[in-house]
Parts: sequence; C-alpha cells; structure tokens
Amino acid sequence: MSADPIKVLKTKVFDKSRWMQLPRDVVIGHDVLPQIPAVCADLGLKGPAIVFSGTRTRDCAGNRVASLLSERYEVSTFAVREISMDTIREAEEFSGGAGFLAGVGGGRVIDCAKIVSYNLDRQFVSVPTAASHDGIASARASVPMESGSVSLEAHPPIAIVADTGLIAAAPHRLLAAGCADVIANSTAVLDWELAHRLKHEEVSEYAVALSRMTAELLMKNAGSIKPHHEESAWMVTKALVSSGVAMSIAGSSRPGSGSEHKFGHALERLAPGAALHGEACGIGTIIAMYLHGGDWKAIREALRSIGAPVTPADLGINDDLAIEALLAAKDIRPERLTIMDMGLTRESATELVKMLYRE
Repeated sequence: MSADPIKVLKTKVFDKSRWMQLPRDVVIGHDVLPQIPAVCADLGLKGPAIVFSGTRTRDCAGNRVASLLSERYEVSTFAVREISMDTIREAEEFSGGAGFLAGVGGGRVIDCAKIVSYNLDRQFVSVPTAASHDGIASARASVPMESGSVSLEAHPPIAIVADTGLIAAAPHRLLAAGCADVIANSTAVLDWELAHRLKHEEVSEYAVALSRMTAELLMKNAGSIKPHHEESAWMVTKALVSSGVAMSIAGSSRPGSGSEHKFGHALERLAPGAALHGEACGIGTIIAMYLHGGDWKAIREALRSIGAPVTPADLGINDDLAIEALLAAKDIRPERLTIMDMGLTRESATELVKMLYRE
C-alpha cells in the first residue's frame, strides 16, 4: 500500500445567498386611495409622514393622500418640481424627522421619494398617478444629469397603492410608454443571457422567466390596451409591478434593462425632452430584437397597436439622432454587456434606423 496520505474528497458546501427586498403590500384597483391609512397601519409605519407630490399631481391626488393620512399621522407635504441632486438634498433636509414617505405622482416624484427614503433609511409608499414606467415598484431610480440620466441604486417601496381610476385618467401617452417599458423586458433578458454565455455573468432563471412572461402577456393583450380605460390601467400597472419584482429577485435591473435601455438613455441625452423614457426604450427594443434575430416586427406591431412610437419620426426627431444614439449606446453602462456592444458601425446603425420604417 502506498505511503502517500489518502486524499478525501470534500463535499462542496452551498454558500450562496441573496437578500431580496420586495414590496410587502400591493393594492391595485378602483378607488383604492382610501385604503392608504389601513395599509400603512398594517405595515406598522410610524409618523410623521411626508407626502411627496408634483405641482400637477398634488391637486389630483397628493392633497387627498395627505388628508387621508392625517387621520392617523402628523403629515407634511413636499413639492417635487423637478428631480435633481439639489432637489434631493432639499428633500432630505425637509424629511429628516419623517417616520416614512409617500410618493404620489409620476416617475419623477416616485424616484425622488425613493432616493430620499433610501438615503434617510426610511420606508416609502409608492402611489402612482400614471403607469409610465416600472420605477413604481423597482429598487432603481433615475436622476437627470448634465451628461444624461443616471440610474441610482435605492430600495423598492414597502407598499404600492395604485388607483386604476386615477391612472386611467392620465394622458394615454404615459400608459403607452409604460407598456413599452415592460415590452423592453423581452430584449433585456436576451442581453442578460448573452452576457451569461460570453462572460459567465450570473443569471437568475426565476427573474428571467418572470420578466419574459410579463412582456409576453402584455404583447399578447396589446390590442386591448385602450386610452382612458380602467381595465387597461389595471393590466399595465400589474405588469409594471411584476417587472419591478423581477428586478428585486435578480438584485439588479438586468431583467428589465439591456441594449434597448442603453439606446433609450443615449437618445434622451441627445434629444432631451423629445421622448418619454418608455418611448425611447420601445424603439430600442425593436432594434435590439432585430439584432438578436427575433421577431422584431411583432414588437413593432404591439407597440403600434398600443399607441407608442415606433420610429424617430413618430417622436418628431431626425433619424440622424437615432443613428448617433445607436453608436453612443455602448458608452452607457459599459460594464453591462449587450448586443449593442458588438461593434456597430455607422453604416450598420444607419441601416438599423431605416429598418424601423420597413413594412
């Protein structure tokens, strides 16, 4: 028998862990705003409460939420006129003594409340007045900078109270943009899987499945998304919440943000104010699906059916800006590998924009 010591194979120890933060209470439906005090009480939230709202959303919902919460809490209000680092600092000073925050409004208001609550280590309740993007439920927040929008890490809301009557009354363009943001999941997960194959980036199969299913269900029902229709608001809001949950499961924005978002952010930098976030990402999704070899025409038809733009002309911008956005996409979050990081030339970018108009 050999004198060499016997080597015993050690059993591999499972040491994987992930901390998932998810909304605890989600209330979606007709005339659910009056349930806000009960939701906050159920979660054990302590006052004082600070209600964030915009100049427009204050009148349609912010004042009402403040009045409802005043039945149980001491309440103050903060007006979010714009989202910027100066506004965030001002809001943090104003909210220093808060027990929790409520963001009542669109993406700008909710993102501001999300960042401030995260920085102050407070909980916040998301009360969307429009279903324009998945920020109503996600842990990410977007802040405009001189160089363009920057996505910041924060935390998801502890609760979401989404009144479908209020959301249905908002301009349909906002709902269509929200649909486009969800449909963008279809290429975001393809980019994530590509990064897994090429760079061994870890992928959450559960997050991929939820994100993909959410996009597919919305595309399947695209024909039933109608302006100022409460059932449409119900469908889209549930999809946005589902998309946000997928990101929380993943621990990143990967399930809902890939090459189409890189293009979208680049376009927003080049043509500020020309497109809503979801609109820019929707056009990026058509292009990204073409590059992935998928059914890009189905994406385009779904967006068109919903009423979302599908070409630069639909946004009222020059095709040359879309070409520049495609070329600049690789510079947005360069650490995140996507199909648009594979060396697009100006000639190929030009052809991709022409493709958008092809029937």
